Amino acid sequence: MGRFLLKRLANYAVLIVVATTMAYMIASLALHPRARYEGRNPPPPAAVVDSTLTAYGVNDKDPLVGRYVHWIGGVLHGDFGKTVTGGSINAELGARALVSLRLLLIGSILGAVLGVLVGVVSAVKQYRLTDRFFTAFSFFFIATPVFFTAVLLKFGALTVNDAAGTTLLNYVGYATPGLDAGFLGSAWDQVNHLVLPTLSIALAQIAYFSRYQRNSMLDVMGSDFLRTAQAKGLTRRRALFKHGLRTALIPMATLLAYSFGTLVVGATFTEKIFAWHGMGEWLVDSITNNDINVTATVAMFTAVFILLSGFLSDVIYAVLDPRVRVS
Repeated sequence: MGRFLLKRLANYAVLIVVATTMAYMIASLALHPRARYEGRNPPPPAAVVDSTLTAYGVNDKDPLVGRYVHWIGGVLHGDFGKTVTGGSINAELGARALVSLRLLLIGSILGAVLGVLVGVVSAVKQYRLTDRFFTAFSFFFIATPVFFTAVLLKFGALTVNDAAGTTLLNYVGYATPGLDAGFLGSAWDQVNHLVLPTLSIALAQIAYFSRYQRNSMLDVMGSDFLRTAQAKGLTRRRALFKHGLRTALIPMATLLAYSFGTLVVGATFTEKIFAWHGMGEWLVDSITNNDINVTATVAMFTAVFILLSGFLSDVIYAVLDPRVRVS
């Protein structure tokens, strides 16, 4: 298994380099930082604009390959360069990554676990009231865009707060600015701010995963090996959870892992609606501001995250399927 995972990790490292290179090149060709200085009155001297853009590493008059080599050289040393306004990307990257990961890790793990459980229950209770309820729930949230779900949750919070006459559910930001309530009070405040954006992510994940898990579980329930396990004395419940669920999870491994990775960008609407200043919001703002270095940095972060999710998928495969361990 170790050899298999090392080979996969090496492949992912190459893909990260390719994805980062393409992202930087496309951002450099599509974005125009020079436009930020055009139309000013009085217009800044051309020499000043050129020297400023060169200092930031985004001067379109400099060779593109040379700019990329300079940027990637800094990345290898832990320096992601400067924003188009001259600020340090490193100073903002850590804070924004932590904001996004705090939201995405909880939302995606909750969505994956509950999605699998809902799918298993739906399969076991096929065509019964429980299955029909979960089917209607899943179709509703699959058909509902994430941003609309977030808006509905925000509207629901407003209604609850108005009815209660106080703020029971926070829906703006990830903490109350200037709050001095001690460790427990601050922790509860952050949990309160986390509830609604986490739900907006988890509900869609639950609906999505449950349909796949239900179909996968139904395929396994009609298999010969499960009937053989019951014929050897295992109860239906034990056979389902000891042998059936493990087999049904194998095709879900890739779906779970890669869906988790793509949420980095997919949560952009959630971050915008609930005012969470994370990586998704930063990507949108960087494109709007013609910020090449930030766009490339977020693209690299996303590529690393998605490919690490792929590696996690390989690990899950190796654990669930013994045949992979000898590859």
